[in-house]
Amino acid sequence: MLMNGVFEGGGVRGISLAGAVRAAESHGARFNQVAGTSSGSIIASLIAAGYTAEEMKVIILETSFSSFLKRAPLFNAAFIGPALRVLVKKGLYSGEAMEEWIRRILLEKGVRTFGDLEQGKLKIIASDITGGKILVLPDDLPKIGLSSAKFEVAKAVRMSCSIPYFFDPVLLRLPTRLAKGKKFRDQFLHIVDGGLLSNFPLWLFDRGQTSTEKRIPTVGFQMVGKNSNQPHEIRGPFSMLQALVETMLSAHDERYIEQSNRYRTIKIPTLGISTTQFHIEKEESLLLYESGLRSGNHFFEDWNAQYYEEQFIKYQQAHLN
Repeated sequence: MLMNGVFEGGGVRGISLAGAVRAAESHGARFNQVAGTSSGSIIASLIAAGYTAEEMKVIILETSFSSFLKRAPLFNAAFIGPALRVLVKKGLYSGEAMEEWIRRILLEKGVRTFGDLEQGKLKIIASDITGGKILVLPDDLPKIGLSSAKFEVAKAVRMSCSIPYFFDPVLLRLPTRLAKGKKFRDQFLHIVDGGLLSNFPLWLFDRGQTSTEKRIPTVGFQMVGKNSNQPHEIRGPFSMLQALVETMLSAHDERYIEQSNRYRTIKIPTLGISTTQFHIEKEESLLLYESGLRSGNHFFEDWNAQYYEEQFIKYQQAHLN
């Protein structure tokens, strides 16, 4: 079965998405186009580069995600250090280590820029908080004077994964022709986590599909189950910040999936693991992967192409009326 895949963001919990991809592969699914937000953009980019779910599993188990949280000793001083870094850099951590990690992995498959991929294969969601709008990458890059083909996939992934105040925003400098006449500080766009504006862009591949053409189904991979038994403890500004981030990126459980999209959404329990739990143990990573595998198998065992078509037409008509 040929299908499009859309992967929700959810921080470190995105490990579970790889397990669901393994289920899709085992049921004969092949990905036509893929899209993702935040950690979902990591999975989508790996698929686009040619990685299998088993290869992703090896990468996950060999990666110490806490290595993404390194910062200069100055900013590690108790209380003052982190506050100073947020004030100066607008984030607790830079995000550079994460970018280098995904760049290295993509290069192993010969992928550096979007031009190295089949055109239209990969779409990544980010949030332009300078312009107050969603960015679909690489599609929207020409609108800000940048080349789609020459833009690095790893940079786009980092942009999509830059959880506000947790990781630094990514600064994109406008090209000379667009920056002309602007003050220096106004020549930069501040780009953060795509989940701020669209954490689960299931709509992305619906555009342009008519009811008469041979339709390629779109399947959404969504993480559900926020920490209902673990309420956030607000003790100060940083715990409040963490609670804010968790709420923004995690409060997308099944109650908020439109009824018309349930038929094409794999709902993956995330076992109480939080979005920013980067010090995750290998055993927990494996449990997340297996959770995705179970949920994916359950979904594809019940897959019915005719039912998908009927529901999709119903969904389209409802939005046209």
